[in-house]
Parts: sequence; structure tokens; C-alpha cells
Amino acid sequence: MSRIREASPDDIPLLYELYSSIGKKDDGYFEHAFDHGTSIFLCSDEVRPVGLCLLNWSPRYSLYRRLDIPEIQDLNVAPSARRRGHASAMIKWCEGVVRARGKTSIGIAVGLTKDYGAAQILYAKLGYLPDGNGVTYDRHGVQFGQPYPMDDNLSLMMVKSL
Repeated sequence: MSRIREASPDDIPLLYELYSSIGKKDDGYFEHAFDHGTSIFLCSDEVRPVGLCLLNWSPRYSLYRRLDIPEIQDLNVAPSARRRGHASAMIKWCEGVVRARGKTSIGIAVGLTKDYGAAQILYAKLGYLPDGNGVTYDRHGVQFGQPYPMDDNLSLMMVKSL
């Protein structure tokens, strides 16, 4: 069973510890998120924190910004806790938070490589659809015929009506 709560700046050491266990490192990342009004949620199983995600109320992606659509970002679950419903629980939690603030849509991005295959399937199962603007690189639309690195910045932007 997943237990989810909003993180506070007091949780920053815990957030970095969890982030590190997932194989990520980005000094100043969580401080920056808190400073810019991003909500951060922690997901725990019965014993320990196993996942986190950010809910960005002012995303950089121009369509989301223009339509006032908050974006779920950096959804991560520790490898040892995957396939137990934690990611779904965090997404549904974020949807509830967004709905409670009177918003009618929510966005999420997914990478294009096989590494993101489980996320691609999950987001579709939860009702997220491509936004119709094609692929983005670092939240900007890609141009036909131009080369882009196949990395975490190349993604498909998706939306869900709440």
C-alpha cells in the first residue's frame, strides 16, 4: 500500500537520499523546486520512502503554461519497489490535488526510449493522451529533419482531462 504526503524543505536530505537510490543526482534541484512553488510528494510503502514526484504549477512547456495546466514531473520509484502501484498512486494523488485547486487538466511527459516503455503504457492506461503537438526536446517542439540527442530531454507531452 502506498502512503503519499507532501514534502517540505525539512525533507530535502531524504529527497536527495531517495533520488540517489534511483541513480540520480542534481545538486540544488529540490531547493530550486521549493523556491519556485513546485509541490513535491513522497510515496512510502509500509516501511520506507520508495518514490517521489513533482507537481509543477508553472511548467516551462508553452502549451501547459498558456492553458494553465500543471505538470507532473520527475516521477520516480526505487527499482526495488516498482510494479507495486506506487507510480499509479502518485499520479492519482497529483490528479486529486490539481482537481482540488479547480483545474480541469493535468500534463505529464514521457521519454521515447525503451527505458520509458513501462511509463508509456502506464500513462496511456491512466487516460493520458498525446497533446497533439508532437515530440519536444527540453520542452520545445522539435523541427522536422533536425537532429536531436536521444536522451531524457526528448519526450512526448501528454494531457488528461480531469
